[in-house]
Amino acid sequence: MDGVTTAQPSQPPQDPTGPRPAAEPQPVAFLKGHGTENDFVIVPDPNNAVDLPAAVVARLCDRRAGIGGDGVLHVVRSAAHPEARAMADEAEWFMDYRNADGSIAEMCGNGVRVFARYLQHAGHVGAGDLAVATRGGVKRVHVAKGPAHDPEAGDITVRMGRATLPEGSVTVTVDGRSWPTRNVNMGNPHAVAFVDDLDHAGDLYSAPAFAPSAVYPDGVNVEFVVDRGERHVALRVHERGSGETRSCGTGACAVAVAAARRDGVDPARTGAPVTYLVDLPGGRLVITERPDGEVEMTGPAVIVATGELAAALLRPVEPVEAG
Repeated sequence: MDGVTTAQPSQPPQDPTGPRPAAEPQPVAFLKGHGTENDFVIVPDPNNAVDLPAAVVARLCDRRAGIGGDGVLHVVRSAAHPEARAMADEAEWFMDYRNADGSIAEMCGNGVRVFARYLQHAGHVGAGDLAVATRGGVKRVHVAKGPAHDPEAGDITVRMGRATLPEGSVTVTVDGRSWPTRNVNMGNPHAVAFVDDLDHAGDLYSAPAFAPSAVYPDGVNVEFVVDRGERHVALRVHERGSGETRSCGTGACAVAVAAARRDGVDPARTGAPVTYLVDLPGGRLVITERPDGEVEMTGPAVIVATGELAAALLRPVEPVEAG
């Protein structure tokens, strides 16, 4: 009717304290990178605002239903993360590293190189020296300057800290074959076995059996190693929480340390640094141990893709009801 407004039914006031629907996760930027084919989903999150529960990390790392990777590099400013605030004066950035199954890890050597490459790629750092906070402590990193046409092509060197050789060792067994191991800790635990043939390691997607289990109550990374020449070795590795990977930086360091003791060239005893070439399925790393015990790892790191994580990947997993 002309000039007349139809009355609308009144709406009850909303209760501001009542339940509200959960906010839909927003898309999050990501990158994909690898170091000697040890690959990672990189999630930049300077303010530590992205929730990454284990189930979400596992979904991101799923090679069929997610992005695919051996782990997640959660990039957070140290001051914004409760586990890294004490390191913020030394290192602006914290590598909140997660294994492919979502479990939290102390360190990842290849991950540190890829993490540093991301910081360079994003313009947070340039070529030169920087510090990265990790659960295994602050790691000193040097980004070599690449050529003018490809500034991100320079190798990256990580000072991995000092290896420790804890008491106790295990015997690992695969397909009825068994080997003694050297117990090496690089901020995370490694059992290093020298073998005659890398095929003897069998299917490393499943964790090799080891005993006694009490030596590694939280599991262990297991390296199987063969000689390729003087101070030149090759390996395959089972990484706890990820299965067999194409490369493991802390594993390569642990192998070089174990090989130096086996070969009688422990730098603490000889007073001279020792360098090993370490070939992995994904490429080559150069590992140097110095007389003061510091272990340095040098190798490549590459950013291969950028994109957005769909909200569905970040949504909490709904429990499946039995029956």
